[in-house]
Amino acid sequence: MKAPVLALFLSIVLIIAGCGASPATAPPTAEPTVAPSATPLSEEAALLATIAANAPSPAAATPTVPLPTTFPTITLGPTAEPRPLPEGWWDTAVCYEIFVRSFYDSNGDGIGDINGLIEKLDYINDGDPTGGDDLGATCIWLMPVAEAASYHGYDVIDYDAIEKDYGTNDDFKRLIEAANRRGIRVIVDLVLNHTSSAHPWFLSALNDPSSPYRDWYIWSPVDPGYRGPWGQQVWHRSPARNEYYYGIFVAEMPDLNYRNPEVVAEAERIAAFWLNEMGVDGFRLDAIKHIVENGSEQEGTRETHAWMRSFEAAIERIKPGAFTVGEVFGGRAGSLAAYYPDQLDTYFEFGVAEGILRSANTGAPGPYLTAVEEALTRLPYQRWAPFLTNHDQERAMTVFGGDVGKARVAAIALLTLPGLPFIYYGEEIGMTGAKPDERIRTPMQWTGEPRAGFTTGTPWQAPQSDFTTVNVAAQQADPDSLLNLYRTLIRLHTTRPALGKGDFTPVSATGGAAAFLRRHNDDVALVVINFSANQVSGVTLSAARSNLEAGTYNPDVLFGSGNLQPLTVGADGSISAYALPDIPPQSALIVSLVK
Repeated sequence: MKAPVLALFLSIVLIIAGCGASPATAPPTAEPTVAPSATPLSEEAALLATIAANAPSPAAATPTVPLPTTFPTITLGPTAEPRPLPEGWWDTAVCYEIFVRSFYDSNGDGIGDINGLIEKLDYINDGDPTGGDDLGATCIWLMPVAEAASYHGYDVIDYDAIEKDYGTNDDFKRLIEAANRRGIRVIVDLVLNHTSSAHPWFLSALNDPSSPYRDWYIWSPVDPGYRGPWGQQVWHRSPARNEYYYGIFVAEMPDLNYRNPEVVAEAERIAAFWLNEMGVDGFRLDAIKHIVENGSEQEGTRETHAWMRSFEAAIERIKPGAFTVGEVFGGRAGSLAAYYPDQLDTYFEFGVAEGILRSANTGAPGPYLTAVEEALTRLPYQRWAPFLTNHDQERAMTVFGGDVGKARVAAIALLTLPGLPFIYYGEEIGMTGAKPDERIRTPMQWTGEPRAGFTTGTPWQAPQSDFTTVNVAAQQADPDSLLNLYRTLIRLHTTRPALGKGDFTPVSATGGAAAFLRRHNDDVALVVINFSANQVSGVTLSAARSNLEAGTYNPDVLFGSGNLQPLTVGADGSISAYALPDIPPQSALIVSLVK
């Protein structure tokens, strides 16, 4: 672990003081600090022994210093009318999530870095829209890249500096330039709910009651006694005096106090720095439902929604057109509805992700269709982001038990949906990974050579054991590989308006297939997905109404194979028993319909 001695020292002190325990079960964003090395450090040991001997008694309840003034309740503004996003690059984009530490190491120290990512940009998108051996993704989301105390980056200690393991601010600016030349937009993880306990702000607030940063965090003279949303400890004993501070995830991540206007202003300054100075195109906002607590009400508060409205408005002032996507973990379509229309641009749709995985695993289209229709019913058009899994979850291929067929049909289901789809790095080659978190964030498997082609040194984490057969090089030239399937589907999503930003109309299908129409102006696509492990034959499509005008449409197969007859559409867009060719197991038919 790279964390400074100060962070190590504070973590151990917190444990001595009785406030260092992590919750037994935590949500994805609860990133505990990596355990310190067992190597004895004589000077630290002596210092810690002295602190332990003089630590305040746990029974003491009276604070030794005055607590900060409570800021007033945030005034709620009016809610705007629902609206779609203005037209922009996000309409037809596909975004690729990258953990820089695990993507590619340029200098042999075993840690992925910014320069390594620059070297691999052509794998993501080489800038040639006509084709090639790149993925064709038009957006990358970088997990935290600011200087942090732990490997994962979700405990920031300097919001204005690139993590030293990854390079420098100038390296990052070169990345932005190189990405933009290839038509790649760059969004970064912005962690505003909390800082590291080793952040200078918190250290100042912890040790100096008159610190200007004292009111930037949340304090109590006694443990208020309530726990967090998943039963975890949220009030942590201060190692400096008889008081407690609030941190919804772990003691090493104290929450910021967004009832303090100074903290609100600082968050906006940080956003301006990354948008204007560093040149990013937007943010993925981490843990946003926990931003402003209201006592024991710790997620989705009225104050949180009010803050998000003001923050989104600030971002639009700072850089018009900047893009924001939020993480509301556990938020199905119903709970996500509260975060629209005037807060962030879009949100990850966890319910749809679950529906895709379940349908791919069971072979039944029901979970997928139900989740998608629920999202489309309750959420604004094009304002949600589908995905399979991310850096907090067991990898999709592990969920599928290594079944490549399931991974293939899941990719089809994802990349034919409305919204801005996100792909976790390595998902396109079927990388596996299960908890702990480090093992779902292992190095990208570029080749079957030692160290998976990720580094010439010792990788910070060993690659998965299957890297000798599951890697980019092995799949590059195989037209039937998972990698080449992703390339085909991404290209369709980014180049066909109907698949990128078209509407979505379910169509009844016999034989257990999932069928729907996507349309944007004159571009129409019919998608029929067979989730099952068996070929489906004799599929017919019917609809009492659809989004098509009456007339005859000539089919052009974009994906899949088979001969199709012209489609006759009746009044109100009706379709009657339109016959399809056989659809292979865990595959699909994607057809352009031209009137």
